[in-house]
Amino acid sequence: MSDVTEPKVEKTPKAPKGADKGHDKAADKGAAEAKKDAPKAPKVPKAPAEPPPPARLHLHYQSHVRSALAKQFGLTNPNQVPRVVKVVLNVGFGEGAKQSKALDAIVAELGQITGQKAVVTRAKKAIANFNLRQGLPVGASVTLRGARMYEFLDRFISVAVPRIRDFRGLPTKSFDGRGNYTFGIKEQMIFPEIEYDKVERIHGMDITIVTDAGADDVAKALLREMGMPFSGEQPVLVA
Repeated sequence: MSDVTEPKVEKTPKAPKGADKGHDKAADKGAAEAKKDAPKAPKVPKAPAEPPPPARLHLHYQSHVRSALAKQFGLTNPNQVPRVVKVVLNVGFGEGAKQSKALDAIVAELGQITGQKAVVTRAKKAIANFNLRQGLPVGASVTLRGARMYEFLDRFISVAVPRIRDFRGLPTKSFDGRGNYTFGIKEQMIFPEIEYDKVERIHGMDITIVTDAGADDVAKALLREMGMPFSGEQPVLVA
């Protein structure tokens, strides 16, 4: 048999280590620079958000209450017509230092009722008889102004007050002599925002309506025209 010699296959030289990586990095860098130099598309301005509609009680105050008070008390200057400045909700909880979870639940419930985060109130001074030190949490409070104030008053008068047990009207002698009105509520369950199944503790609260009337009779007339149901009186219906 004749010997057959196989042809020699030439081996291709291997690329140096890191050559592919360097090429990839150069390509990525070139693509990034090209993307950077490309003209940017003009930004389309966003449409301005529509303002929320005014509160129903605020519209009632502007259209009916102001004219009725000006006629009743003979007020010629529009700036003399009284108005509600703010509404303060306060819950006292003396065991706040020992039961922090219960205090957190009260803060959360006030937030649900008012739509605004509550502030934890703390003791201003130490009282030895009550084992109270300065700075300990003793409750929670919320101060409402503007649209949230009118929305809360509207919900309270229209929805929450009819849910009070054995309700016979709000007291008429709870004014402080300067046109501010304070009354108490025994249960937070009257507010529809509170879910019965998630309530851990039933508590009351104090609600203070601060006005710039300066006199009790003027403040009472203001709240009466806004639909506040006082005892022994027929409440005004808010359209």
